Amino acid sequence: MKELYGVGILFFYFLKWPIVIGYPYLRLHGLSQNYILDALWLYCLFLIFKDFYMMLQKKKDNDKDSK
Repeated sequence: MKELYGVGILFFYFLKWPIVIGYPYLRLHGLSQNYILDALWLYCLFLIFKDFYMMLQKKKDNDKDSK
């Protein structure tokens, strides 16, 4: 499972923002239901939330260490 997670992070590192923003736009403009793209969109959304969480954790740890 760790290998799949690592490959996903590397593959979607540059694609997560265009997918998260572009896929809803395409769905609103006539793209039919596609379960694979839905899953990829959710995975990209998870990666973005993970990035924000890790950024907040790192900031919290840095603030704790500086005191």
